[in-house]
Amino acid sequence: MLTPAPDYDTLRAGFRWDLPGGLNMAHQVCDGWAVRDPGRIALIDVTDGVRRELSYGELWHLSRRVENALIERGVLRGDRVGVLLSQSFLCAATHIAAWRIGAISVPLFKLFRHDALVTRLQDSGAGVVVTDDEGAGMVAGMGLAVLRQADLPDSAQASGGVDTAPDDPAVLIYTSGTTGSPKGALHGHRVLTGHLPGVEMSHDFLGQPGDCLWTPADWAWIGGLFDVLMPGLALGVPVVAARMDKFTPRGAARIVEQGGVRNVFFPPTALRMLKAADQAVPGLRSVASGGEPLGAEMLDWGRRAFGLTINEFYGQTECNMVATSCGALFDPRPGAIGRVVPGHDVAVIDAAGSVTDGEGDIAVRAGSPAMLLEYWRKPDETRDKFRGQWMVTGDRGVIEDGFIRFVGREDDVITSSGYRIGPAEIEDCLLTHPAVATVGVVGKPDPMRTEIVKAYVVLKDGQDAGEAMAAELQAWVKERLASYSYPREIGFLDALPMTVTGKVIRKELKARATAEAAAP
Repeated sequence: MLTPAPDYDTLRAGFRWDLPGGLNMAHQVCDGWAVRDPGRIALIDVTDGVRRELSYGELWHLSRRVENALIERGVLRGDRVGVLLSQSFLCAATHIAAWRIGAISVPLFKLFRHDALVTRLQDSGAGVVVTDDEGAGMVAGMGLAVLRQADLPDSAQASGGVDTAPDDPAVLIYTSGTTGSPKGALHGHRVLTGHLPGVEMSHDFLGQPGDCLWTPADWAWIGGLFDVLMPGLALGVPVVAARMDKFTPRGAARIVEQGGVRNVFFPPTALRMLKAADQAVPGLRSVASGGEPLGAEMLDWGRRAFGLTINEFYGQTECNMVATSCGALFDPRPGAIGRVVPGHDVAVIDAAGSVTDGEGDIAVRAGSPAMLLEYWRKPDETRDKFRGQWMVTGDRGVIEDGFIRFVGREDDVITSSGYRIGPAEIEDCLLTHPAVATVGVVGKPDPMRTEIVKAYVVLKDGQDAGEAMAAELQAWVKERLASYSYPREIGFLDALPMTVTGKVIRKELKARATAEAAAP
């Protein structure tokens, strides 16, 4: 665990990674605790409104049962094991079981449709999928061995596990595919260690007495699996498992109350829904958020709604939790996504791979424990991800006084009349309008300006999506941002295209805008 320091600079200067030659995440999150404190609560399930607790000793036993079943089905070191489960005891136990025997777990969303599942299962070469009855139906006919909880042996035999090192493969997580075809980011057993400092900071030093962690984000996403579930288990902080078929503000408040949650990771979309519903969520000690920038308005609302500072963090599937805010150490800077997490080296670089003081590509220096080993069986894409010693995130940004300001995805940045315009700031501004529920901003091709700013807006219930509202929203941005960056066109939608992790799929909005521009 991080040792709290009086200030950020002291914390960063004194930090050193501790990566032993032998490292296995199953020991980090389960086996070590099962020996030291087997009765300690590891997981709490409140999905059905009934509280069920699982101790580390019980988690060890459940994971051994999964392990024995995997071995019986011929799973060996290096084999891929699909994990098609929502937040549940079995989901956590399956990852642990796979890691213990040197296999590679492959998290899969229950919200995936047939083609998405086929793509990932075929690409990974998984031969076994651990799932439930619903999931078994989803993968029927794919030629996979299916393992459900009812198929597990009643007793558990300790197989002894295998010796693994930090760089040995452990988990294969597919990118969301917002900017291209999904790629499998292969991570080693060091990936959890690489996440821990950022997770602890984003929750104002997670691990305080009474802490209890939850997120509505699915554990198949790196944000659910390695920003919440596995760090909580490694730190001895109880993690709440609560499956939400659809996020609702009232349902989230119920889970927080029933689970005794004090620390929560809310994706930005969830925070916007809570704000729109004016839903109170009392009793929290920390709120973290990541995935896309929040903006000053959301931070101000968070202080009023939660009585605390929302800590924004930054990363991606390929290298996560490399920057964060931490209200216990420093005040946030509106428009920034935090400061570099101790142990990581983040910079803004130019096309030649040199560090620049101006706007450039946000990049992470190679050597971060949270960094992928490779894109699964894609050497060319792996090579292209790096520019010299830097892993390029694909995001544009600026570092000002140590704070990272996100400008936009490299292919999201709008070029209009010679100006380079980041969509995030415009989206943040529109979200401050009382009629706006959510918004996505893209560039629309324009023969005169190269592109114009186009905003696709979802209004709150009861609001009129007419010309008057469009003009009002345009004026709202004109009065608050640069005159050249206001949306020259506004389209109203019932819903925005979203990934299963709650991010706006800008490429779909971009395709819509491009089609509109091409229409006669």
